[in-house]
Amino acid sequence: MTDDQAAAAQEWKRWHEQRNESVSGPYGLLSLTGTIWLSDHPEGKLPAIPGSWAEDGDEVVLTATAEDGLTLDGKPFTGEVLLTEDSGPATDSRLAHGERRLVVLRREGLWAVRDFDPAAPDRAAFRGIEATPYDPAFVVPGQFTAYDESRVVKVGNADGRERGLGLGGELAFTFGGARRTLQVTVEADGALWAVFADATSGNGSYRFRFLRPGVPDAEGRVTVDLNRALLPPCAFADHFLCPFPPPGNTLAVAVEAGERNRRGR
Repeated sequence: MTDDQAAAAQEWKRWHEQRNESVSGPYGLLSLTGTIWLSDHPEGKLPAIPGSWAEDGDEVVLTATAEDGLTLDGKPFTGEVLLTEDSGPATDSRLAHGERRLVVLRREGLWAVRDFDPAAPDRAAFRGIEATPYDPAFVVPGQFTAYDESRVVKVGNADGRERGLGLGGELAFTFGGARRTLQVTVEADGALWAVFADATSGNGSYRFRFLRPGVPDAEGRVTVDLNRALLPPCAFADHFLCPFPPPGNTLAVAVEAGERNRRGR
């Protein structure tokens, strides 16, 4: 390895360690024990979630008594409150029940409550993320080309429902002796995000993975580092909604790099 490659390998090692710490934290991905949709419970009583819940257009109405044991903004809560979607991490959620954090979620106009519990069995069983050590051969230049207009395609999600996935362009790169392309989402800060599968998916790696190459430069150039292929949240807890790869995002090559599987399940 060159000095630059050795430095990149060390940075990858730190990234990998931080990923293990993040997903296994008290309110990390492994602590999610449920995503409960209000539309599935029109009577307002959610399984294992205290209080009475109702949709009200762009807000959710929560009604609670002292017996429900809920806190709002760190204080015991009784009565009625209007809630909007929580946009930050679970640790920032307004609602709690003991050590649990209750996160209000909205997707395509539907409301849900997520239950993050530090005592989740998945968290206790976790033994780390299986990942392939850094290899500079998996770092290649990429070229992003934006679509004239953003597109939305319906894709299956890990919870068995179909939802829209916004796509803003195409990322092209050469790997394994051939030109490869991935349809990508362009996030609010300009960073790219791809949901992809490859020849190892379900056979040495999780069934699909995420890739976040970063923000392209003014000419659309961006580095594609497959060493940082990520396991999706649903690899850590069954209650995440993760979208499956859109049509065309299954690479006909083995990407034996990055995060491969979760240990301990």
